[in-house]
Amino acid sequence: MVRNRRQFLGGAGAIGLAGLAGCISGFGDESDHAVQIGTVYATGGLGDDSFNDMAKRGLEDAQDDFDIAITETEPSSESEFESAQRTFAESGVNDLINCVGYAQADALAENAPDYPEQDFIIIDEVVEEDNVRSYTFGEPEGSFQVGHLAGLLTEREFAAGDGETIPNESVVGFVGATETPLIESFEAGFTAGVEYANDDAEVVSSYVGEFNDTAAGQEAARTMYQNQDADIVFHAAGRTGIGVFQAAQDEGRFAIGVDDDQSLSNEDFADVILASMVKRVDTAVYSAIEDTVNDEFEGGVERLGLDDGGVSAVYGDTLGDEIPEEISTQIEESKQAIIDGEIDVPHEL
Repeated sequence: MVRNRRQFLGGAGAIGLAGLAGCISGFGDESDHAVQIGTVYATGGLGDDSFNDMAKRGLEDAQDDFDIAITETEPSSESEFESAQRTFAESGVNDLINCVGYAQADALAENAPDYPEQDFIIIDEVVEEDNVRSYTFGEPEGSFQVGHLAGLLTEREFAAGDGETIPNESVVGFVGATETPLIESFEAGFTAGVEYANDDAEVVSSYVGEFNDTAAGQEAARTMYQNQDADIVFHAAGRTGIGVFQAAQDEGRFAIGVDDDQSLSNEDFADVILASMVKRVDTAVYSAIEDTVNDEFEGGVERLGLDDGGVSAVYGDTLGDEIPEEISTQIEESKQAIIDGEIDVPHEL
């Protein structure tokens, strides 16, 4: 049973250990703790105010509650994933290794069989090995919710904080990082939600190819705001999405965040962040550590969706109270309809 700790709205030979030693950091003296946890973050690293930082939050919450020590590494490229995973496994001290992000799947599929006594988790992809627990999420369903919100607001005159809509245009945007099935599933759900709210609304999209390029995110969103009359832009782009917030603020429009409640993690842009599609990566990490501590860890696939709070639409901390009640009521109704199976949300474009 996955534990939701907060409530929101709505055997191989030796590998070159020394080569990565300088890239590994930790908190907690390993010799003083009962359980050791290794974490390999996604490229883009910590400080993204999004996906990696949510994983870090799960680690920190677990450290508050359990007797654990943590080591972590932030690979700069996908080519480093295999050696980073092997470094942690080869050390022989880690009870659990967290592999954060779908891009680590190929490396883990190679590594996991070589270390059958080593437990792993992977976030956002499935690796079918007995010693791997794979966590997937209902990103399209959560994205549908924020798309529904965007579709309802774009057709009306709405001003709040530092943003306002252009009601005679009904255009919203999506900025993605890599053009991959996972990120495209965000767009698919978002577009379906917009269309559910407003058949006449247009969704424009752009993929910038990077999770850590704020300038590219800013330029993509600025083009949507200036040249395509978009009112609201939703991003699924990690730290690249901070550029979307910058563009929204510069242009006096709105944005929607992802993974974390980005109106809190990016307070400087809270006046333009309508909502965030929160994805409970922290819950997944915490749950796996809890099971490891309790000697209950098993491999398999766990999906966290809209029904159990694994994803959710969270209104912005500053702008949430400005959302008209008739709109928030419709968002809640569509949430229940998705949970009840009355709305079938597409997972592909």
